[in-house]
Amino acid sequence: MIRTRTDGDVRVVTLDRPEARNALRPDDLRSLREIFEGEADSESVPPVTYLRGAGDAFCAGADLDAVADLDDPEAFARRGQRAAAAVDESRSVVVCGIDGAARGGGVELALAADVRVATPRATFGEPGVDFGLFGAWGGTVRLPRVMREGDALDFALSGRVLDADKALRTGLVSRVVDDTRSVADEIAAGESDALAAIKRRLRDRRDDETQERVEAATFADLHDAHAEEIARRNGE
Repeated sequence: MIRTRTDGDVRVVTLDRPEARNALRPDDLRSLREIFEGEADSESVPPVTYLRGAGDAFCAGADLDAVADLDDPEAFARRGQRAAAAVDESRSVVVCGIDGAARGGGVELALAADVRVATPRATFGEPGVDFGLFGAWGGTVRLPRVMREGDALDFALSGRVLDADKALRTGLVSRVVDDTRSVADEIAAGESDALAAIKRRLRDRRDDETQERVEAATFADLHDAHAEEIARRNGE
């Protein structure tokens, strides 16, 4: 089950199946995708989304009962990819708070977020290699974008578990904090149009010349929108 609520400028999306460490079934993946794809039909999407897991784990990944009974494993992989892509393409800045275990598809879901922060209790692993699988919800695409290629290969090939400090050192998370929600609130304190523009620019993977041209135009638009505030700050 996926729960959502809006708290000021932060939308909270909770993976809420704590008895199974928030393992994701096909219906959960569909629900998650629909939540984020539904933004296209909404005029008021909060500037920040905080993605979390209920209970003592973030997400154990794909539900193994569902994986064992798959009739069409390729379709299941594609369903997971679409869910992760919906998170990746969200109009919100997505802050993923990892408390406890993130395994397999849970790591891949976190990789789709814009900002990943962990508590000291967080651990990360891609155990699929132990039983002949690997992360196929976009993990092989996003992991080497987040970690250095050598670290990504070591992490995925070995199946080893990283604690929060090792995840920080490899770039898998950007902070280790006691309260991951506080990072979402901190980011939400910024101007919403600036947050959206920064996300679009940093996520733009077109050629450098195109990115720089759009960057300059976006900067000009924001300058015009916030001219009074800029002038006030300059006069302080």
